[in-house]
Amino acid sequence: MDFHVSLAGRGDLSVRIYRQLRDAVLDGRLRAGERLPPTRELARRLAVSRNTVAVAYDRLTADGFLTGRVGAGTYVSASLPAPRPRSAPSAAGPRPKPVWRSLPPPVAAPTQTPAFDFRVGIPDAALFPLETWRRFLARELRESVTHYAGPEGHPALRAAIARHAGVSRSVRAGADDVLVTQGAQQALDLLCRVLLSPGDRVAVEEPGYRLAKLLFASHGAEVVGVPVDGEGLDVSALPPRTKLVYVTPSHQFPLGTPMSLPRRTALLAWAARADALVVEDDYDSEFRFSDRPLEPLQSLDRDGRVAYVGSFSKTLLPMLRLGFLVAPASLREALCHARQLSDWHGDLSAQAALARFIDDGLFARHLRRATKVYAERHERLVSTLDRVFAGRLRVVPSAAGLHLCALADADLEPIAARAAAAGVAVQTLSDLCGGFPLPGLVLGYGSIPVERIDDGLAALDAAWGST
Repeated sequence: MDFHVSLAGRGDLSVRIYRQLRDAVLDGRLRAGERLPPTRELARRLAVSRNTVAVAYDRLTADGFLTGRVGAGTYVSASLPAPRPRSAPSAAGPRPKPVWRSLPPPVAAPTQTPAFDFRVGIPDAALFPLETWRRFLARELRESVTHYAGPEGHPALRAAIARHAGVSRSVRAGADDVLVTQGAQQALDLLCRVLLSPGDRVAVEEPGYRLAKLLFASHGAEVVGVPVDGEGLDVSALPPRTKLVYVTPSHQFPLGTPMSLPRRTALLAWAARADALVVEDDYDSEFRFSDRPLEPLQSLDRDGRVAYVGSFSKTLLPMLRLGFLVAPASLREALCHARQLSDWHGDLSAQAALARFIDDGLFARHLRRATKVYAERHERLVSTLDRVFAGRLRVVPSAAGLHLCALADADLEPIAARAAAAGVAVQTLSDLCGGFPLPGLVLGYGSIPVERIDDGLAALDAAWGST
């Protein structure tokens, strides 16, 4: 390993080398079993005599930090204590803007998968054709572009997205209308960058997607929750001076109900009167089990008021971090500028591989296969909830997506905590509510096999009944 040793200052050179290597071992920067460079090589790098380095190595070996292997070299000892904790950071230094100090801590990735995984928005990785994807990606890596590209994204992927969204969702867009993003979250961030100023009002569904709310708040927006009923967002409750409305009309998150056609037309008419932008997040409606989907707001829009956001994180894998944005023509040039200034463009190899994946029909095949699997899980989850939790949970009807919502009459936070301790991961509906508390659970079925659902709900029932 090539590591840094500073010889600046005064004092014995071998002592300085000893102390810096010792500190690197104690701090965990040099890990147990790592091989150090030979004394001759390190002496050459540091422009000192070989004997100077040898004295430092001998002392470290005598103290138990290093061990020598005949004919193999010098290694960090395997029998060392745990790395010493880092000192507490200083309270001095630059401070972020107040809005960043007001946000809750970032969502931490779980250290292990729960025994019964009802987490929301996680597709089943076992359904993804990983070997096929690896072949596609390896081919694109061999042929990949080695220079900077345009911020709009890979041309082939933009064309493939336009065709797929046009056929499957009636989205009216050509390749030039599509901006490839690092997931839906970046699409929302870019819209905020080009449209919002601090203090601008943003309306969101209540309950609704928590990370979108936090993102709007991080840009200094005044975020106002608008209630949702059986027909979707209550358009009559939209506050005045709203500049942006964020909605999930095809499969409302988290309740799961679609926005009715009268509400869609009313929302578009309101946006035209208010000179506002409607952001349509079509996050998981590709998985539809029954009913014909309603027309997207984007396809009904005639006034350039809708930005359509899509993601492959739910349909394929979250780690791919690929999404797209179809925005009104009036915003596209500014969005390209914002994308270029933020991260220029994403992973072109992955984008090209996804374009081929779509064009070869494999994406549509994956969706058909996955939809059948998720439909079975959805049906099993609904039937078991109705049987085991009758009188305690009322399932909200839904016909698409990777989760469903069940309403309750009392706060379920203690029950969710006990369930988590028993290995059952569920999310309470109150976690997604702001000013309109609504007790219930949001249950994902993307990452739990159908044969595990009954046992998982039995464990949830046990946690519910425990004291």
